[in-house]
Amino acid sequence: MSTPQSDRLRGLLEPLVAAKDLDLEDIEVSRAGKRRMLRIIVDSDAGVELDTCAELSREISDTLDETDAMGEDEYVLEVSSPGADRPLTEHRHYVRATGRLVKFQLADSGDLVARILGVDEEGLDLEVPGVKGRKATARRIAFTDIAKARVEIEFNRKDKNGIQEEEEA
Repeated sequence: MSTPQSDRLRGLLEPLVAAKDLDLEDIEVSRAGKRRMLRIIVDSDAGVELDTCAELSREISDTLDETDAMGEDEYVLEVSSPGADRPLTEHRHYVRATGRLVKFQLADSGDLVARILGVDEEGLDLEVPGVKGRKATARRIAFTDIAKARVEIEFNRKDKNGIQEEEEA
């Protein structure tokens, strides 16, 4: 939910984030005891490196110190990438999840777990895993049919060559 403060912060911080070739995914302001917590979530097609988050955190801190965007109260600043289990809500999230297993809550037909094979403007091409030794099947769903979607964590995922991959958390 957007608030006047988060809108103001977005306007102030989005140019800093964009300068690092990142997308500003979310701004959260919450209470952490007597202090406030300002959480900035950034992402990109190539992911986000820790050093980039640290640099951006310093730049955001300097910018906030130069303005009164956070007021006089103390706050804690956290700049990070979204977690692996964050909801997929934007077209770019689905593009970034290509090749990943996703749990979909469909608007009118229950849940579906499938791997995203392709994304276009209207929807997704999926591979639905076979059950009990059956072959996987192809399926197409439109974005309008998706109520919710979230990447499933895979600990035993194999790459295209059948080699075991480690899941990034």
